[in-house]
Amino acid sequence: MKEQLAEFFSWSWFLPETFKSYEWENPLLFHLLWIIPLLILLRKGIKFLKNPVLELSLPKRIERGNPWTYLRLIPTGFFFLALIFLVICLARPQRSNERVEQYTEGIDILLVMDISESMDLQDFTPNRLEAAKKTAVDFINGRFGDRIGMVVFSGEAYSLAPLTNDYKLLTDLISEINFEMIEAKGTAIGSAIAAGTNRMKDSESPSKVMILLSDGESNAGNVDPLFSAQLAAAFGIKIYTIAVGKDGMVPYGTDFFGRPQMVESYLDETTLREIARIGTGEFYRASDSNSLQEIFDRIDQLEKAEILENRYKETADFYRIYLFWAMAFFLIWLGLKSTFLNNFLLD
Repeated sequence: MKEQLAEFFSWSWFLPETFKSYEWENPLLFHLLWIIPLLILLRKGIKFLKNPVLELSLPKRIERGNPWTYLRLIPTGFFFLALIFLVICLARPQRSNERVEQYTEGIDILLVMDISESMDLQDFTPNRLEAAKKTAVDFINGRFGDRIGMVVFSGEAYSLAPLTNDYKLLTDLISEINFEMIEAKGTAIGSAIAAGTNRMKDSESPSKVMILLSDGESNAGNVDPLFSAQLAAAFGIKIYTIAVGKDGMVPYGTDFFGRPQMVESYLDETTLREIARIGTGEFYRASDSNSLQEIFDRIDQLEKAEILENRYKETADFYRIYLFWAMAFFLIWLGLKSTFLNNFLLD
């Protein structure tokens, strides 16, 4: 009770900073404040017309020079203060605190990345693997509410990370990917898709997406790539395939004199196209870092989950404070208007 009284009698309610912090429900009612000067003029006019016949019995020097003559304004002052605070009360001062909650049903996304020796070719900067890693990290950081996993492969497939919302852990794991992670050489695309399907088959997500990134033809592993794609499609997994690199002669390292060496690169685009068709996804060809980034941006837009939003607005009213003061000033005016102050040296 004491705390509530202390709150009501705090000077902070009258500070300009307090009024600046308010939102006003009925700001147009502030025009009612024009009534106050009109009441003052009306009161002066009535007094002028009334022309009282009682004369003061005090000398004029006391009437003009004595500050006690202004005591008669005190009751009227309380009355006008009551009107001002009543108008503030009617304008309805408020403070709002809006809270927004975002959520999404999310998508399960599995990145399947080729780390075979051919990914060390340097038609990308600094090489195909590092460009793919950077683009994958940017893609992950742009997602919201999705579970993302990672499979890497060369001659065998290795599940690097399960489906997770821990994007920091995932990007840290991607930064550590290197060519020595898997001893078996070659490109086992079928085994990679099968490993990814095994990770995603029990997922209850409404949308499951696999993004396969490779630069060579499938020449290792014991699972046919097209059979793996059919198996993934049976579990409702959509497959996007990205062919990384150029056909023909591409740079790879330098010779004894520091001159760039050129090696021949061949990419089996047909198999990757067929995998995308079976997986009801799309096939893309990335010939440099910029086109690879654009492909991931396109997939990012195609596989966006709908973000739902809940808004909570908590509004606190403060009109009771000013209604209290309006009533207090009005009662003070009622108490003083019949006392000697209201009739002190009337002119």
